[in-house]
Amino acid sequence: MLEQPYEYSARELVEPDWRRLPGFADVSGNEWRSAQWQRAHCVKNLRQLRGVYGDLLDESFYADVEADQAGRATMSLLLPPQMLNTLVPGAVPSSAAMLADPVRRYMLPAASDRLAGAAASHPYAGRDSLHEHEMWAVEGLTHRYPTKVLAELLSTCPQYCGHCTRMDLVGNSTPAVPKLKFELKPVDRQAAMLDYLRATPGVRDVVVSGGDVANLPFTNLETFLARLLEIESVRDIRLASKALMGLPQHWLQPEIIEGMTRLATTARARGVSLAVHTHVNAAQSVTPLVAEAAQAMLAAGMRDVRNQGVLLKGVNATATQLLDLCFALQDGASITPYYFYMCDMIPSAEHWRVSLAQAQTLQHDIMGYLPGFATPRIVCDVPYVGKRWVHQVAEYDRERGISFWTKNYRTGIEAGDEAALARRYTYYDPIATLPESGQAWWRERDLDPVAAELHAARSRAASVADLVG
Repeated sequence: MLEQPYEYSARELVEPDWRRLPGFADVSGNEWRSAQWQRAHCVKNLRQLRGVYGDLLDESFYADVEADQAGRATMSLLLPPQMLNTLVPGAVPSSAAMLADPVRRYMLPAASDRLAGAAASHPYAGRDSLHEHEMWAVEGLTHRYPTKVLAELLSTCPQYCGHCTRMDLVGNSTPAVPKLKFELKPVDRQAAMLDYLRATPGVRDVVVSGGDVANLPFTNLETFLARLLEIESVRDIRLASKALMGLPQHWLQPEIIEGMTRLATTARARGVSLAVHTHVNAAQSVTPLVAEAAQAMLAAGMRDVRNQGVLLKGVNATATQLLDLCFALQDGASITPYYFYMCDMIPSAEHWRVSLAQAQTLQHDIMGYLPGFATPRIVCDVPYVGKRWVHQVAEYDRERGISFWTKNYRTGIEAGDEAALARRYTYYDPIATLPESGQAWWRERDLDPVAAELHAARSRAASVADLVG
């Protein structure tokens, strides 16, 4: 009998033994479960990284990470012990094993990961690749879709992902990226958001994010959500927190569970769907503590806990990797696989990004194994458009890696744009994935450093022939 392309087998979740790491050898179980201990022992620099791994890793590895931080890194280092413990989870780490580890590849980037020279960034990559700031209705509130908004309450996280799409705002500045800053005080920014939502009854769905809501003092988060729940037109609220995976200890604190229970009770009474969205990219990140935190949120009354991952080469860009992750989420942690985004076109991300063709193949290859409600949609977040399933592309030039997309709504900045619904919008494959003829075409373009900004303005009015010709 022939084997299936993917063979399912139930896998028990395992919490790796943190004591295998020299810096955590004497850490007790109670300390490990403490959110305060986890936050106090986050790795923020090379000295602290050496303190965790010591001589297990070669100096060449530390130098590789240090070179990336000094060079192309768009995010500074910030890894909680919980997340560090999932790197090379089944063994004592070595430099070779760390370099090959999928979680390390996006949470602890090294200079050797990235493509060399100009190839590291797509010519049309940009700091705010989705143009979210252009669509701020008030500071931090992106109104891109007719019925949905994104509320960025803060610009920090408990952990920083190397591929962060909001790398222009979130986290500490790096040598490559001086970060933007909110101008309003948090209380004034939040008040402006609430005022806008009260005055805009067409918005029914609010994603509360940042940054990561786990970094907001819970009393502040609860106050904002309580006021949000008072707005009659708001029917869906989604709380975005990678920390459900990276720092599950936060969500397991009794005061957090009690507060979430209060909010969920109010939401149910008012007919509002309140859910938590997290961000897990590899099966090994789903541990018993992550499952415990997710199930605590469900027990508190959350409508659902869902996962929004990102397709990343070397992390999860095969059907087996995606299915292993989805089953770990669904079977082990009661987390619903929801979306996998194609990695956005930010600077120095070409080594992570996959082509649209590969994303379409992955969507095909994962179908039929998971329950329909838990089969994730693979989407392309198209600039000036929004999320589109990868098979919704209107036209696709595979040789040059240019895809063209349409939309059926106007964003918040297109109220008077009659051509918005007729225009085609562009997205670009990584040049290294193209055939040689396509790569040669891009080489001949010889685009200058401001090409992304010029293209962003031009693409909103250009024809397909202009962009491809």
